[in-house]
Amino acid sequence: MGCATTPQVASPAAARFAPSSGKTLVIIGQDRDAIDPYVQATGSVPAGVMLYTSIQELNGLDQPIDYGGGPQDAQALLRKYPHSALQIGLWMVGALDAVAQGRLDDHIRRLGAWIAATKRPVYLRVGYECDYPANNYEPQAYILAFRHVVERLRTQRVDNVAYVWHSFADQATRPAIAWYPGDDYVDWVAVSYFDPDQQPYLEGVAEIARAHRKPLMIAESTPRVLGTRFGERSWDAWFVPYFRFVWERDVQAISYINWDWETIPMFRGQGWEDARIQANEVMKAHWIQEMRDPRYLHASPTLFWRLGLSETAK
Repeated sequence: MGCATTPQVASPAAARFAPSSGKTLVIIGQDRDAIDPYVQATGSVPAGVMLYTSIQELNGLDQPIDYGGGPQDAQALLRKYPHSALQIGLWMVGALDAVAQGRLDDHIRRLGAWIAATKRPVYLRVGYECDYPANNYEPQAYILAFRHVVERLRTQRVDNVAYVWHSFADQATRPAIAWYPGDDYVDWVAVSYFDPDQQPYLEGVAEIARAHRKPLMIAESTPRVLGTRFGERSWDAWFVPYFRFVWERDVQAISYINWDWETIPMFRGQGWEDARIQANEVMKAHWIQEMRDPRYLHASPTLFWRLGLSETAK
């Protein structure tokens, strides 16, 4: 895929912590037990690492916790990867009204203080996968909650956060744009990429990003069903379309979940398979080769500066 060329598309307006057009941040997740083996196997520290927390409890930020989906241990990631940005999934299921009405403002304030203290770019997926039916986010309630989080963090002068609007990019009850909070509140547009069959929905959200001049992120991705164990077959069937989408749509950040899903209690038996890059030598060789292309950005002492993190935010 590294020999592909990026088509001439409208460049997004300047966005918080977006690399230049034609460059892609490599983010790995979604917990320390997935990230560390990836680094050891590939010899490359990612430009960003993923973690999750909830607005209700803010779990995993100051103390490690595992609810069955892997250890969320933000402090360990901060210590181990000082030159990597953070990508945070903020769970808000069941809390939209409480957020919008200000009843969780103290939690937002604590989250903002924590983000500011990291002194690195943070991509905050506010109520991630907003149109996923199981989340039951009514569009207007979601929009009000998203805007309230942004407004409170702006009032708090948290300068090192970019706000990510994240569609799960699959069949939903209505078009994804129904959940869009507005250009004044969104820095990045994001999708989940689990299956090439999602292509019509992926393209639809990519068009939203283009029309609103926002950089596009793949906020969650993993080769559902195929995994990596089939080597060449896995690469051709899932990763080739995946990277084609990256190149053709000028995706400026990818977030890959480097898990053996069958070892994660809450996902066992659901057909997600082993998605670890290092689980198959053929796959690992292909991945490393792709990642060598100058398009992809990894951790470095100058990364935050290249992304536009100001000295005041540090």
